[in-house]
Parts: sequence; structure tokens; C-alpha cells
Amino acid sequence: MNKKAVALVAHDHKKAELLAWVNKHLDSMQKCELVATGTTGGLIADDTGLSIKRFKSGPLGGDQQIGALIAEGKLDALIFFWDPLNPAPHDPDVKALLRLCSVWNVPVACSSATADLIITSPLFFAEDYLPLKPQY
Repeated sequence: MNKKAVALVAHDHKKAELLAWVNKHLDSMQKCELVATGTTGGLIADDTGLSIKRFKSGPLGGDQQIGALIAEGKLDALIFFWDPLNPAPHDPDVKALLRLCSVWNVPVACSSATADLIITSPLFFAEDYLPLKPQY
């Protein structure tokens, strides 16, 4: 079985929430190839022992590195707990990530409720399920 590639990203005020979510779904996370922005990935790896490929911090280009994975068809889901109440200096990068997920039909969760639905869906780990990839 090929591992599903999942990106984990969280703004500062949402990191604790994402860490709690990862711990809640640790069994599923162990079945995935995980990537994350720098600080978020470090926190998750330190707390859980999960193997995570860490990119740069979001504002330093990590969001764009994950966006490149989406554009290259190398990401199966984005779990991105962004903070809608606190503006970030890299807000355009956030919008670009969400846009790329829509363009390339990659499931994206911006809340724990949506992330729960993605990771527990029987389709997510089904070997015979391939989401439609748009042709541009």
C-alpha cells in the first residue's frame, strides 16, 4: 500500500489544536507520509515521535514549498489550521495554498471537524480510490 502524503500546517494560535488533533488520530498519522512547515513539524515530531519532513517556516517559504507539492501532484491532503482572527504577514501564501488545493482537487481541512472527516473517510485510505485530477 502506498502511503498517503499529508501536509500539516498551523498558525501560531492554532498549533496546540493541531497537535491535539494529530494525537487523537495518531494511528492514522502513522500510516501517512507526513510533511509540515518548520515550527509546526518540529512540535509534532517532538511530541509524537512521528517522522515528518520539515520545510521552512510558513512565512519563510514553507507554505510555498507545500504548494509546490500540491502542484506536482505529490500531496493527498492538506490539514491547515489557520487563524482567521489574526492577520499574518504571509496571508497571500495562505490564500495561494487554499487556491492550489481547489485547482488540483486536493482535500483541505481548516478545522478539526473537517480534518476528522477527511482522515476517517473510508475513501481516504482506499487503495482503489483516485480523486479526479483536473486536466489543464
